[in-house]
Amino acid sequence: MVQDWSTYWRSADQPVEAMHAHFARHVYHRHSHDTYSFGVTEEGAQSFTCRGSAHTSASGMIMAFNPDDPHDGHAADELGFTYRMIHIGPSLMAGMLADAADRPVGLPLFQHPVVDDPVLARRLRALGVALLGGADRLRRDELLAGAVFAIVRRATGRPWRPARSTSQDVRRIAERAREHLRDTVPADVTADDLAAVTGHSRFAVYRAFTSVYGMPPSDYQRQLRLRTARRLIARGLPLGEVATLSGFADQSHLTRWFTRCYGLSPGRFRRAAQ
Repeated sequence: MVQDWSTYWRSADQPVEAMHAHFARHVYHRHSHDTYSFGVTEEGAQSFTCRGSAHTSASGMIMAFNPDDPHDGHAADELGFTYRMIHIGPSLMAGMLADAADRPVGLPLFQHPVVDDPVLARRLRALGVALLGGADRLRRDELLAGAVFAIVRRATGRPWRPARSTSQDVRRIAERAREHLRDTVPADVTADDLAAVTGHSRFAVYRAFTSVYGMPPSDYQRQLRLRTARRLIARGLPLGEVATLSGFADQSHLTRWFTRCYGLSPGRFRRAAQ
């Protein structure tokens, strides 16, 4: 039984689809996708055939299917399996790699349908959680790029190097991106927005910002929103209004991050401030 499914529109014609599911008796008929498809097995094991051979993805392993790879699938035992699946279109894959390399890059081919790599599994799981959990667009953009670059670098068997900016460019890019984030605290800023205001690629912005400020743009954006929320809470505004004005999805979203970063809930902080 499918538990959750979501589509994230990276751009108008480039969706990323994510699924989280548990199956026990369901058997996938032989089929293929027109996307790259990456699955992380979280519990149990899934058996399948692909490229003329039988494979099993156990807990912590990754399934990596190229576009048009025929495959089937079923639980390896009666306990079933839980997994996350992410589908990324070839045009989006090519665009992201070209963005990072600053030149056209050929589409990758994954040699093995099953990959045992804990680092990749953590990255793909984090991406799946963010896509289904309604994370901010900037955060989803960053996790998507990080997962794509990591899996191409670690699972294709071919070297891949991103382009590098000069030290002067790095500082200038980071400062311009930070200025834009400060000017647009409640806005749903994307990686494309930061690329546009800096005049550099999405990857160059992410790398420069992290190098200069020690955190990715999405984490810095969250810090700005939390600082804004603190000021508004201290002024006595209702917490639901504070969440909206500071850029959080809702009051529970604000409360979760406020408590995680400051060690007390917004309500307790308001009482202490008053």
